[in-house]
Amino acid sequence: MAGITRARFESSTDVRHFADGKGQMHTLDIDGMAVGRAVFEPGWQWSQHVKPIAGTDSCQAPHAGYILSGHMTVRVDDGTVQNFDPGDCAGPPTSTNASVSREARGCRRTPARRGATSPPGSA
Repeated sequence: MAGITRARFESSTDVRHFADGKGQMHTLDIDGMAVGRAVFEPGWQWSQHVKPIAGTDSCQAPHAGYILSGHMTVRVDDGTVQNFDPGDCAGPPTSTNASVSREARGCRRTPARRGATSPPGSA
């Protein structure tokens, strides 16, 4: 029988601090799937606070997220802009540059195996 994995962000050993103290990302490995919790402080911008760490002009990591609090604006390299508010789920594509005007807290996860789906006809 497979075990159930339980972990807490407070005990994460993978903590990435953004430049200028503008927040941090705590990442956990849950059975091969990366799950993260990010806190972005007011004024955080991907281009200023993550670009120096990533070494790319925009975020190239596909991920999804859920906005717990605050407000985030995501700009795609093609010019598309979308605002996200508390309760929104975000599925930004790669090649994005995000910023926050007020503190934003959220949960982020990287792509993972697709799980069970609903049987046909059940909705």
